[in-house]
Amino acid sequence: MPISCHSVMASDRPQKSPLQGLSRASQRLENRLRKRVAQAIQDFSLIEAGDRILVALSGGKDSYTLFALLRQLQARAPIPFELCAVHLDQKQPGFPTAILAGYLAHENVPHTIIEQDTYRVVARVIPEGRNRCGLCSRLRRGALYEWARRHGYNKIALGHHQDDLLETFFLNLFHGGRLATMPPKLLSDDGRVVVIRPLAYCEEREIARYARAKAFPVIPCKVCGSQDRLERVAMKRMIEAWRREAPERIASIARALGQVSPSHLLDRSLWDFAGLIAQGPTDPEEHLETETGTPSFIREVESS
Repeated sequence: MPISCHSVMASDRPQKSPLQGLSRASQRLENRLRKRVAQAIQDFSLIEAGDRILVALSGGKDSYTLFALLRQLQARAPIPFELCAVHLDQKQPGFPTAILAGYLAHENVPHTIIEQDTYRVVARVIPEGRNRCGLCSRLRRGALYEWARRHGYNKIALGHHQDDLLETFFLNLFHGGRLATMPPKLLSDDGRVVVIRPLAYCEEREIARYARAKAFPVIPCKVCGSQDRLERVAMKRMIEAWRREAPERIASIARALGQVSPSHLLDRSLWDFAGLIAQGPTDPEEHLETETGTPSFIREVESS
C-alpha cells in the first residue's frame, strides 16, 4: 500500500545511507550535488524549521534527484522539516503511473498521487503541433497549489535546475524583451504558498548522470507533441554548445544572475536616473527642467 504523507512524519522514516550502491565517482557526484542544494537553501533561505514541503514529482530525472537529495539533507539538517512527494496524474494516455507509484512504495517514500485530467483540457484548448507547455504547466501548478493549501503544506519544491534558469533567461531576453528568469524562491499570488527551487545551482548534465547512477525509473514527458520545435530547445542547444566551447562562459552567466547592477541598466523603475544631479554650485537660470517637469531640450526638439 502507498505510504500516506499525512501519516508519516520526517522523524519516523528510516533513512538509507545516501552512498549505498554507488561507485566512487557517483558518490563524489552525489556529494557535489547535495552541497550545491545545501548552498542554495542557505543562500535563499529556502527551508526553515517546521516547513511542510510538497515535492512535485513528475517522474523525470530532475524531480527524482531533487527528492533524493532533500531526503538526505533532511536526515542531516539541524532543523526539522517534513517532505511529501506528490505526483499529479494528468491522465496522459499511456503514462505509466504504476511505475512511479511502485518505485516510491519500494523506497518507503511517503507520497500522494493526485488525479486530475488536465491532459484533456490542454488537448481541447490547444491544437496538436502547437506549444502546449505553457497551459499544461499552469494547470499543473494550480492543482499542486490547491492540494498544498488544502493539506497544510506551506512550500512546494520544484525540480528546475541551473540550465532551466539560464534557458528561461535567454528566452525572456531574445523573445520577451526583458531580463528575468525563474527565481529560486517565489510567493504565490494569494501569499499562502512559497515555491522553492533547490536545484538552482545544479547543472542538468550532472543531474542526468546522477539519475543514471541511481537507476531512477525516469518517465519522459510526451504531453507536448511539438517539443523539438520549441524555442526552449534552441536555447538548450545554444547553452550546450557554449558549454563545450567555453565552459567558463556558462559559469560566468550563472554568476551574473546573482550580481545585477540596476544603475548600469536602462530600467527607470529600478534606478532613479532623473534624481542623479552633480553636487556643487549651480545657476538656477541654467536648470534644464521647466515648471511642468518637461526637459526644455525635449520641448525644443518636439516644437521644431
